[in-house]
Amino acid sequence: MSAVADEKKIVAGGGFLIEERAPAEIFTPEDFTEEHRMIGETTREFMDKEVRPREPELEQHRWDISRELLRHAGELGLIGATVPEEYGGLGLDQVSGGIVGEYLGRSASFATTMGAQSGIGLLPILFYGTEAAKKKYLPRIASGELVTAYALTEAGSGSDALAAKATARLSEDGTHYVLNGEKMWITNGGFADVFVVFAKVDGDKFTGFVVERQEGLTNGAEEHKMGIKGSSTTALVLSDVKTPVENLLGEVGKGHKIAFNILNIGRFKLGAMCGGGMKLMTSEAVRYANERHQFGKPISSFGAIKHKLAEMAVRAWVGEAMIYRTLGLIDGAISDTTTPDAKLRAIEEYAAECSIIKVMLSEFCDYCADEMVQTYGGYGYSKDYPAEAAYRDSRINRIFEGTNEINRMLIPGMLMKRAMSGQLALLPAAQKLMDEVLSPSLPGFDEDEGVLAAEAKLAQNAKKVALMTLGTAAQKYMMALGDQQEVLLGCADIIMDTYALESATLRAQKMAGAQGEEAAARCLDIVRVFTHEALDRIETCARNVLAAMSEGDELRTLLAALRRFTKRTPTNTVAARQRLADVLIQANRYAF
Repeated sequence: MSAVADEKKIVAGGGFLIEERAPAEIFTPEDFTEEHRMIGETTREFMDKEVRPREPELEQHRWDISRELLRHAGELGLIGATVPEEYGGLGLDQVSGGIVGEYLGRSASFATTMGAQSGIGLLPILFYGTEAAKKKYLPRIASGELVTAYALTEAGSGSDALAAKATARLSEDGTHYVLNGEKMWITNGGFADVFVVFAKVDGDKFTGFVVERQEGLTNGAEEHKMGIKGSSTTALVLSDVKTPVENLLGEVGKGHKIAFNILNIGRFKLGAMCGGGMKLMTSEAVRYANERHQFGKPISSFGAIKHKLAEMAVRAWVGEAMIYRTLGLIDGAISDTTTPDAKLRAIEEYAAECSIIKVMLSEFCDYCADEMVQTYGGYGYSKDYPAEAAYRDSRINRIFEGTNEINRMLIPGMLMKRAMSGQLALLPAAQKLMDEVLSPSLPGFDEDEGVLAAEAKLAQNAKKVALMTLGTAAQKYMMALGDQQEVLLGCADIIMDTYALESATLRAQKMAGAQGEEAAARCLDIVRVFTHEALDRIETCARNVLAAMSEGDELRTLLAALRRFTKRTPTNTVAARQRLADVLIQANRYAF
């Protein structure tokens, strides 16, 4: 177990694969406080009344309006929600930050602008800046007076950030650094005042700096993007740009720590934004399906459309369960930490979970956008209807904050790294499982007892499949596992569905315990539908991964165990989706 987890007796990052949790142990949206609900309502009103009506102007690159909206967001406390009060923020918990992010997702372009302002453009200063830099910049950023941007990517260094060529050298008098180079894809690049810039000191020490807009710092023309057209994206050119030594972030040569740790936060915030986007897409699709008539009746009455609406809602609800479970873990880890470094270490504890959320929520969001277009039919392809913009805007989320391919490879990689260092008892658990696989008989299902007992058992068995595939990969490839990208991608898909499946099951069980099974009936339907689909994906993926690593008797033994672990009684998911769709259609919006 890691030092953070051991010291505070918290749940270890990645521990979901080897430990069982009770419903009462996880945080869910049903646990929101009145303060959580208030900041959510404040953000929703701001987005619906002020931001969304001005989206056409933002798409015309009216950056004066972006600044105006940022200032108002600052006045409402949305930019600095999780920033300590001493630096001009509200000092709220990470759950509050997730709630703000969720409602920002109702406008993809402005969410992108705010993501740079309140996330990657602010947090490096908060966590790694000198005290002088924090006092100078954070209050003005939190208020919206200063606009921030994050400059990491270059033409030749995208996923491989450490291949950057921008340079920084200390002046002869030791008072400032001089930066030179070019950066690409800079959100807010066209109008930002302050930039978090990464460059190599003396050509080899990757380092972060706070750099103000000045002579020698110029941005290129606005990129013509597929989506998020109401956000600014430009190149950035640095020509003998100066920044004082007190604007150094962290230590010289340790810029990779800043980049990677800040991305952990960015990933769960991006997931929250995708969650908010999915809820809005579902509501828009439901409303259109109720209004659109074909063959003398609303298309929402047709089974094919009901299937789409229900599947959109399933993904939104399951994604929400994953997001707030993880944010609850993070808040538990940092609740009594006092230093920025301790907070970052606590967040880093759940780096794998943050990557899981980023990948799954961005792909859920893409699914919803696609089905929204299909529900609208030909009108979905028209700019006069909201589906067209949602479809284009959603696509970037699979690239933002590290591509989904990179994050997929990070998930098993991070878990194995923790296992090898003794922070996570993954290898003993995998070995115990392999002993079980090789034994004459495998344990069957217990008699179903309680709410979602069968689904909970399947979630436990999904963990076994994840351990079996990951353990087999580790044993076969050992230190060369990182070179087996297809195997890593397959293991990641199994791990992600396992986390989603357990998170959804625990949330629904918790709701049923608090509200009663009848009140939670539709959420139980969601879990049954998702479990059926997730186990199909897990079984197919595991079969392919195992076949890539094994053959002969070994493969036959592993496949026999896989069949046992994924054996289940079929569920009437058609009827469950019909019930879910009926709730949506009656409410005329997302209603779970």
